[in-house]
Amino acid sequence: MLVARLLEAKLASLYKAGRIVGGVHLGRGQEAVSAALGTALLRGVDVFCPLIRDQAGRTAFGEPLLDCTRTYLGSVEGPMRGRDGNVHRGRPLEGMPAMISHLGAQISLVAGMLLARRLKGRLQGTVGATCVGDGATSTGAFHEAFNQAAVEKLPLVLVVANNQFAYSTPTSRQYAAGDLVERAAGYGVRGWSVDGTDLLACASVMREAVRLARAGDGPQMVVAHMLRLCGHGEHDDAFYVPDSARAGHYGRDCLEVAIRQLVEKQVATVDEIVAWRDQATDDVQRAVAQAQQESPPDPFREDWASISTRFPISQ
Repeated sequence: MLVARLLEAKLASLYKAGRIVGGVHLGRGQEAVSAALGTALLRGVDVFCPLIRDQAGRTAFGEPLLDCTRTYLGSVEGPMRGRDGNVHRGRPLEGMPAMISHLGAQISLVAGMLLARRLKGRLQGTVGATCVGDGATSTGAFHEAFNQAAVEKLPLVLVVANNQFAYSTPTSRQYAAGDLVERAAGYGVRGWSVDGTDLLACASVMREAVRLARAGDGPQMVVAHMLRLCGHGEHDDAFYVPDSARAGHYGRDCLEVAIRQLVEKQVATVDEIVAWRDQATDDVQRAVAQAQQESPPDPFREDWASISTRFPISQ
């Protein structure tokens, strides 16, 4: 969570300085949900398709900081070879496909990867997970894909980050259900509702949802409630978020809550957390500095035709 917060703060500064082309979308306020999911998954075994606000989950799943900084800064050394920007990055061969802009489509992507593993006899013990926002639950792609996953009883963990706004549209204008988790029953799957600002609660729910999916209990739908503590992107000042929402329970900072929890539970001392922050700051600075020194792709020198041979993206 600390690494993600510090990394994204640096990305925001680079964006405002004109060093990043394209958008920057931060996960401030959603790190507890994302990190809890990424930590519960197994790198090299599971499939994780993160969303735009899942830097904490990416970090927990094992994504190197350089993968992030190189992609945002257009380095040819990055996983996308400088051909795509910001969050459209991934390593499919290592179980983390690149994010798709049409957010509900990620569910069908993960479901398809799981179904392919089943057909190859390689599904046993595997979990696939992805995150979407509350707005994505209003799309047809969401319903079609999750329904298929339920019918096929795939080991899919779907996390809905209910951050109260789909860009600027409040949840009251998106759905009539009292809680999005009520939709889980309609698909015939197990549903979980969790306070997304509470790290310990998120860790407990994510761990159990992943365990059940891995054990053959079928898809799990986790709805985490929080408030996005920033605009939709760095181009958006979030003027539409009322002060009452910011002052409410879900407006609290999950990182501050997590620090208090770790200290109160005697998991870590304040000095240890400060040391973690200092180390993370150094790691972020080094990753940014290295990416800034690297070259962008040169269309006049690259052998575009052999890219699929040199950098395979699928099995």
